[in-house]
Amino acid sequence: MKQRSRKRSIKTRLITIFVITSMIPILIVNMLSYQNTSRLVRENISAMTQNLLQQTRVSLDVWMDSYEDILFWAYTDDEIVELVDRLNAGEDVANNRRLLRKTLRGMFYMKDYIKAITVITDNGELVFYDMLTASTTYTSWMDSMYASKEELYEEISVDNRTHLLRTGKEITFGRESYNLFHMGHRIIDYRDVNKRSGIVIVSIDERLLQEICASTEKQRQGNKNTLNLIVDREGYVISCADSEETGTKLFSNKAEEKERETAIKELARRTGLSEKGEIDVYILSDEKSGWEIVCVSDQEELLSSLNKQQRLLISMTLFFLLAVLFIMIWQVNQMTGSIQKVVCAMRKAGRGDLTVHVGPDRTRTAEIETIAEEFNMTMDKLKWSTERQKNAEITALEAQINPHFLYNTLDMINWMAIDREEYEISNTVSALAQILRYGITNSNQTVTLKEEADWLKKYIFLQQTRLKNCFECRIDLEPDLLEFPVHKMLLQPFVENAIRHGFEGIDRNCCLQVDIRRMNSGIEVTVKDNGCGMAEDMVRKINRGFFEKSGEKAHIGMENAITRLKMYYGDGAKVVVESEEGQGTAVHIFIPEPEGGTEDDASDEGPGIWREN
Repeated sequence: MKQRSRKRSIKTRLITIFVITSMIPILIVNMLSYQNTSRLVRENISAMTQNLLQQTRVSLDVWMDSYEDILFWAYTDDEIVELVDRLNAGEDVANNRRLLRKTLRGMFYMKDYIKAITVITDNGELVFYDMLTASTTYTSWMDSMYASKEELYEEISVDNRTHLLRTGKEITFGRESYNLFHMGHRIIDYRDVNKRSGIVIVSIDERLLQEICASTEKQRQGNKNTLNLIVDREGYVISCADSEETGTKLFSNKAEEKERETAIKELARRTGLSEKGEIDVYILSDEKSGWEIVCVSDQEELLSSLNKQQRLLISMTLFFLLAVLFIMIWQVNQMTGSIQKVVCAMRKAGRGDLTVHVGPDRTRTAEIETIAEEFNMTMDKLKWSTERQKNAEITALEAQINPHFLYNTLDMINWMAIDREEYEISNTVSALAQILRYGITNSNQTVTLKEEADWLKKYIFLQQTRLKNCFECRIDLEPDLLEFPVHKMLLQPFVENAIRHGFEGIDRNCCLQVDIRRMNSGIEVTVKDNGCGMAEDMVRKINRGFFEKSGEKAHIGMENAITRLKMYYGDGAKVVVESEEGQGTAVHIFIPEPEGGTEDDASDEGPGIWREN
């Protein structure tokens, strides 16, 4: 009865939590969203549209600059300047016209959307390359312009700035219709910048502006509530998705702001943007081109659609919340039953029954099934681990015989050496016994740097004895680091590597230096020798953590030591090797300070420097 009551409590609590944390907040949020979304949309559409217009203006300036670069190349090209001068002088007109047209054709494919490049000389010669007509005598655009050839020449050649000529009337070639706008500049001869020799006009397809404004016909079908267009300051339409409106005059240059907006709204209605809804107009001036970027949108239709979607969302939310509530109640009933089976098995295991397992259950969810499987695996591992621990304890008891036997034997040899006054042998045996006892007893424990340095001295003493004092050694330990905790026997492999490999084959006086000093957040241990050094390639591989395996197992002690450092201290530990062949090797070992800091009280045993010759 107690377990059954607890099971009902879990189910009731889960359902209550779901209702409080899911259903009620969702309903409240939807109600608030329904009331506030329209207001937020109205407040933000204007700012969003202005941002979009700003982006469009930036894009327009970038594209216009790229085409202005082509125009610059044309009106400053030395070859074009020379050919125009010849035409003005009447020299070999036919041939120079052909050469100039060939030059213009070479510049034609530098950019998409260019339909014609035209040169008008000071004496009235008209030379061009026109992709639409492919003719040498008839241009595709001149007849559709608002001004004659002479008037265009006077308008463009009057100063040294780039002139934007508005879109002319629509022209048709084959089955395609085009609207072109133009960029013009007078030809500049840098040998005489004031000389009037001619002008260059680049004719560009108005579809470029449509793409910049993101208002092509295909895009408008996806968003019928927005229309983008470009007009100049005189009221002419430079670009519009409806090509019939391109080039038309909407308002006079003296029209008031209200009149201009009215004209733009009428154009939007003619293009089918909206018939009844309220139209909003946003205008942004582009100072560089002198044009105005216009965005026309029908917000009422957007808001009406948004309100319908919100009502639908609230209805669907209520329906799904009720459905989820019923599903949750059903799932909770199954979950609590499956969980109870797992809990019962855990209680049996807690009472010491390591053979207990959770039986199969098809009604369990994947997560609870995983818990059951992991519980069964854990019980199997625990049972195996318990048996293994018993065997390990027996083995450990048996293994204790060997170290004690070894210590007793070394102690006997030590006294035998003393009886025969062989004190060097006695010191050696005593040092060996202390080294073995230090290494075998709790080999993974943490000791102080003082203890590690004392052990290292005994190890070096044995090496010097073995090698007949063929090298000197100095250990420099800062006094405030004597109590710094480190793991046992971390430094010995680096010292052994220096003695075994560094001093091999060296005839000069060998010296080994071990410096231990404090760094910002830990200590740095430097093991330095003046031995044979290592090859540059080997140093680079060790610093990258790559150790080559050879038959002699070279540097395996250093590899194991670096691996232990990473195991104990993680990425905070670092080993950097510096070496030069024939000069020696320096190994820098950085050990981070453990959490909780270290005891910085200096020892009373002196400066912490040990020298052995």
